[in-house]
Amino acid sequence: MSWLSILYALAPENALLAGIVALTLVAIVMDRPRGLLLLTFAAMAAAAAMAWMHYRTGFDLTPFPGQFSVDPTGSLAKAAVLALSLPVLLLARDEFADDAPFHILILCALYGFCLLLSADSFLTLFLGLEIMSMPVYALVLLGYRTPQAPEAALKYLVLGGTATAMLLMGISLLYGGTGSLALTVFAAALSGRDLLSTAAVVLVLAAFFLKAAIVPFHAWAPDAYEGASVPVTAFMATVVKAGVLFAALRLFGTALVERPLVDLIAILPLVSIVWGNLAAMRQTSFRRMIAYSSIAHAGYLFYAFLGDGAGRFQAVVFYVVAYGFMNVLAFASLPRAGEGAQDDRIDDLAGLSGRRPFAAVMIAMAMLSLAGIPPFPGFVAKFLIFSNVLAAGYTVYAVLGLVGSYLGIYFYLRVIQTMFMSATAAAAPWRLHSGTAFAAVLLCLAPMILMAVFPGWFLALLPF
Repeated sequence: MSWLSILYALAPENALLAGIVALTLVAIVMDRPRGLLLLTFAAMAAAAAMAWMHYRTGFDLTPFPGQFSVDPTGSLAKAAVLALSLPVLLLARDEFADDAPFHILILCALYGFCLLLSADSFLTLFLGLEIMSMPVYALVLLGYRTPQAPEAALKYLVLGGTATAMLLMGISLLYGGTGSLALTVFAAALSGRDLLSTAAVVLVLAAFFLKAAIVPFHAWAPDAYEGASVPVTAFMATVVKAGVLFAALRLFGTALVERPLVDLIAILPLVSIVWGNLAAMRQTSFRRMIAYSSIAHAGYLFYAFLGDGAGRFQAVVFYVVAYGFMNVLAFASLPRAGEGAQDDRIDDLAGLSGRRPFAAVMIAMAMLSLAGIPPFPGFVAKFLIFSNVLAAGYTVYAVLGLVGSYLGIYFYLRVIQTMFMSATAAAAPWRLHSGTAFAAVLLCLAPMILMAVFPGWFLALLPF
């Protein structure tokens, strides 16, 4: 294996690393750095393009045996989430255009994400998960405008550290029982009947549940989403959640989940679906509503692990991409009157259709898709999840999950009703969208239309 082959295998990671180094040098050399957004965008786009090239050419290589490998499945997931991060970056222009720490932290988090999707051992998986998570703790606090931001960042940090401790304990038990750090030992432990294997799997699952904000490990999400700036909230709701779910996919592989673990994987996500949707109904903040919505959507996503490996991968990838673009579309279209805690009150959207019809239509499309209303891609995503659960024979769980999902329709439609059927709110003048925010809207709208009109085309891209 030549060095050129290894460098090519690591091309997405190297593109992000080059961006990190370049941004750091620019920040050191220039007192008032300029062009940081363009440099970061170029690094992300290059990484996404290289990952897509790996997938389209079927590139498969193991540069570091037992630790790190590149395969078409992982490359497709990298390309999808790196592409998803582009509109998030454009959304950040108004607040962080020349903020070097913001851009460096974003690229660091994406670098950790790419490591996750090529991990073959728990060592690489752990490093990738922490490299992805730690920058986000700082991003929550970076550029904060509200007094709640420090508390939100601290809560996120403490509970994130708890997830790390649980993950390490689970890995230790697996290593003690098998003498191996390979990810394949987790799939074997899923079917194990001994106490050591069961305890290890439960601890690892609990760590992922906490990272994904599954009830009862969800307490950090509403505060962190509300306390962070809008671009960081969008990043957490899309890219970070995608990283956690894709890492879980890497961990489970194609292994079938058997009882009693089936009940653990089904019941807690089911509670998340119901509680997330019920709690979202009472929220007055748009970001806090999206936080509880993300708790419910995490439940839908973990439902996919009840099914077989091929259906599981298809359902999760389609759902993550559709959910991510719809969330970013909503945030990019959301007008803001100020920088305070009240800049995203749902009541302030009253009469938005008369003042900003394009923004109102875009937010409405995002809400309908998140609610799973046909013909929007959110409907196809939920269909894939629940059909996979039904195919695995868990009819009761599928029916309960569908019933729980109906609860979410209320608060999504409440946003639409407020925008189109309520009198205009007496709020401060709305700030006009910048050109980059409009570009972010278009970058989200295009894949949404493609996934709604041609879902079969997107599914045909998947390796399974």
